[in-house]
Formats: sequence, C-alpha cells, structure tokens
Amino acid sequence: MKLKDKVVLITASTRGIGLAITKCFAKEGAIVYMAARNLELAKQEADKLNSEGCIVRYVYNDASKPESYISMTDEVIKDAGRIDVLVNNFGTSNPGKDLDFSNTDTDIFFDIVNINLRSVFMASKEAAKHMAKNGGGSIINISSVGGLIPDISQVAYGTSKAAINYLTKLIAVHEAKNNIRCNAILPGMTATDAVEKNLTEGFRELFMRHIPFKRMGAPEEIAAAAVYFASDDSAYTTGQILTVSGGFGLATPVYGDLSDKLNRR
Repeated sequence: MKLKDKVVLITASTRGIGLAITKCFAKEGAIVYMAARNLELAKQEADKLNSEGCIVRYVYNDASKPESYISMTDEVIKDAGRIDVLVNNFGTSNPGKDLDFSNTDTDIFFDIVNINLRSVFMASKEAAKHMAKNGGGSIINISSVGGLIPDISQVAYGTSKAAINYLTKLIAVHEAKNNIRCNAILPGMTATDAVEKNLTEGFRELFMRHIPFKRMGAPEEIAAAAVYFASDDSAYTTGQILTVSGGFGLATPVYGDLSDKLNRR
C-alpha cells in the first residue's frame, strides 16, 4: 500500500494507460479521482473498483475546455481538501492529418501542440497551488518516446511531447521550493486500444523489430513506473525523464535489420 490515503487526480483515466494507472493506484491505497469527459464511463470503472474495496471518485474534465482544468481541481479540493498527486495523462494526436513537416497543415499542428501542452500546464498550475499550501506533492506527466526521437510523421504530437519533457524540468526546478516534485514517464509502443485502432499490424511488427524486448509494453508497466513517482520512494527524485519503452531507441538505427540477421545464425 505505497500510496495509502494519498489523494490522486488522473486525467484521461477511463481507458488505456490512464485506466491502468487508476487501477494500480487504487489498489495501492490511494484515493483516486478520475478526471474524464465521459462521466458515465468513469462511473462504471469507479464502481467496479469501489466494489473491490478501493476508493475511486470522478470529476469532469474536457481537454478542449480550459475552464474544466480549474473546475476539476476545485472539485477535488472541495471534496478531499488536498491533492497529493497529479497525473497528467491526457494526450491526443490526429494520425490522418498529423503528418511530416511539409504536409501537416499549420492549424492542425498548432491545435495539437496547444491542447497537449495546455493540458499539462493548466492542470499542473492549478494543482501546484494547492500542493504548495499542503506541504508538497508529486506531478507526473505521461509523455512519449516520440518527444525524444523524431518520427517520420506526427510532427505536432512529437513536438508537443518534447515541450512537455522540457516543461517537466522547469516545473521541477521552479516548484522544488514548495516540496513539489515533477517527473515524466515516456511510454514506447504500448498495447492500448488507441494503438490497436490507429496502427496497422504491419506497422506494429515493423516497429517492434527495433525494440530489444520484441514486444509492446503493457499499460500496467507504465502504471508501475507512475507508482514510484507518486510514492514517497521517490521523495528525492525530480525533473527526471524516464523512458518505459523496452529499450527502443537505445541501439544503432539499423538494429532491426542486424538483429534479424544475427538471430538466424
């Protein structure tokens, strides 16, 4: 029970990595607030966990409505009196239109960069105000290896995640005086519904040739890293950019081709 009685707010928490973090945190004893646009779905997931003895509630958040970052934070404070941990899990892209540099429409680029970066900036700013009053806290940003390693497409998504990585370090430095830690987790290709829907099987297989573990990550493996950053085990850890990607990006760029040849020997 590493997170017992910690009050946690998690954005985009009804599916994928966000839901895995919600479940993991709840089972570690946290009082979890699921921030979601679809409150009916959030209620369904919360009810399941509450029936298992967890404490899970839900608040409204729509990333396209900046005011909802303020209202969701205020609602948690009104209900619980504090926020100990914030997990900024929201992130979006538009694979059909977020292409390479030359072919991505300017408005599409700035729409994606704006909503992704704003979600972290606004939620963190609101939560940090309350964390400072209560002696500190932990902010965890779910970024992406796409913010470290340029891809052949998704120029806006990658740019937004690179900015979030840098913002993570800035928050860590600026808020240390208030005993607020800020770290980022960078998942690689993870087995979520979004990956299943947006990436073809052929692309997934090609991508995994460049992952030394030769598999996608599980959402629960991302959640395990988040538990560390949320718990007191990381009380002296801040400003860190942790990749959880099975080793993607560590090897030579021709690793995929070379490893196939070596494995046939």
